[in-house]
Amino acid sequence: MNNIASHTTLPNSSVRQSNESGIHSASFLDTMRRLASLLALSSTIALAACGSDSSPPQMPGEIAQSELKRNLEPDVSQADGDALVAGNTAFAVDVYRELQNDNEGENLFISPLSISSALAMVYAGARGNTETQMADALHFTLPQDQLHPAFNWLDLELASRGDGASGSDGGEFRLNVLNATFGQVGYQFLADYLDRLAVNYGAGLALLDFESDPEGSRQVINSWVADATEDNILDLLPEGIISSSTRLVLTNAVYFNAAWKTKFDPDRTAPGTFHALASDVTAEMMTGEVESVDYTSGDGYEALSLPYDGDELDMVFIVPDEGQFANVDSGLTAAWLEGVLSDLAPSGIGGVTMPKFDFRFKTSLIETFQALGMTDAFDSNADFSGIDGTRDLVITGIVHEAFVKVTEDGTEAGGATAVVVGETSVPEWVTIDRPFLFLIRDIETGAVLFIGRVLDPSS
Repeated sequence: MNNIASHTTLPNSSVRQSNESGIHSASFLDTMRRLASLLALSSTIALAACGSDSSPPQMPGEIAQSELKRNLEPDVSQADGDALVAGNTAFAVDVYRELQNDNEGENLFISPLSISSALAMVYAGARGNTETQMADALHFTLPQDQLHPAFNWLDLELASRGDGASGSDGGEFRLNVLNATFGQVGYQFLADYLDRLAVNYGAGLALLDFESDPEGSRQVINSWVADATEDNILDLLPEGIISSSTRLVLTNAVYFNAAWKTKFDPDRTAPGTFHALASDVTAEMMTGEVESVDYTSGDGYEALSLPYDGDELDMVFIVPDEGQFANVDSGLTAAWLEGVLSDLAPSGIGGVTMPKFDFRFKTSLIETFQALGMTDAFDSNADFSGIDGTRDLVITGIVHEAFVKVTEDGTEAGGATAVVVGETSVPEWVTIDRPFLFLIRDIETGAVLFIGRVLDPSS
């Protein structure tokens, strides 16, 4: 197969209820007796795409928050925006590669945006070597005063997507990026920290009583995540991860629901052969004419993108040649991926055959981050003094879950993260009938929202 592009080759201030040093919440031990009241008070950040009629999940109980408002027009340079997106892509590849080693032979799917967003809110309070290690692992190349406004900018950009577009379920297009933070009632959090959450993430702390009712608190947080993902992620935090020593839980949820620009005809979907790594399997294969398909190929692979309704997001497929999946999968780097994406160009492809697939992936990320060099955050060396003015806080858990469902109509996908403290030639038709990598990206910014692989669509 000839290359379309030669340079891409196979990879070998003032806070409510506060004093000068911090905020001390009013005691209300009755809060946990009202766990079912999830429709109380305000939510944190709620970024729903234009045209979406979905409303953000409500936060439970009393909120401790800065009196500063979220900055809806952050002054972020193009260079800073590009640095954030490039860093997130590099982080996405790093996490993917760590998880591929630990989940050999399994389908894999994560939302790097969700992970990095949740960890960014913790990073806002990191200091010293903890801050340095987190920045290295997360590929945060901007200083804190520029990084958090850049996250704000990206969220606002994503919030503008989908005006007039449709969802895969026949409703409206949804791209919701939601953050929520939960803190121990009666615990002191620094005013500067709450200011940063408010201005850049639109977030305040929903106060729960981890100390007296850790299990009830876990259920509250899981209910918020379920609402944020339209009941697709129901039990993000497992039993036992919240304890009486938990002081802070920071969560992020990304929910995506979009129709294909050109839908597949369900009447043409039929069982077909998918050449999985171990042996051939039978999968439901969709077939249809398509338009606006970008394509490229290189040494050992071909890649194409299918746009969603509105032409603002797409799904990119990277399909290794027969016998080349292991080389491409294990050799994936951010630079190589960026090269593939930049090589995608308008093509004459008129049709695609590909499998329907529907799966989810859940994992703890502590060992992943430790392998990436972020070690101090989890032990007595941790320095999160920017959160509470002490060095008593450590990260005790990082949980991530993501799901994806691809049908004839489009794609539904979501990811949620919780950080517990106590991120050539162009063929006329393309058939995707062997293991492949895929990602969902925002075309204008290049931000990678989700990344994964399909080894067996029938599993």
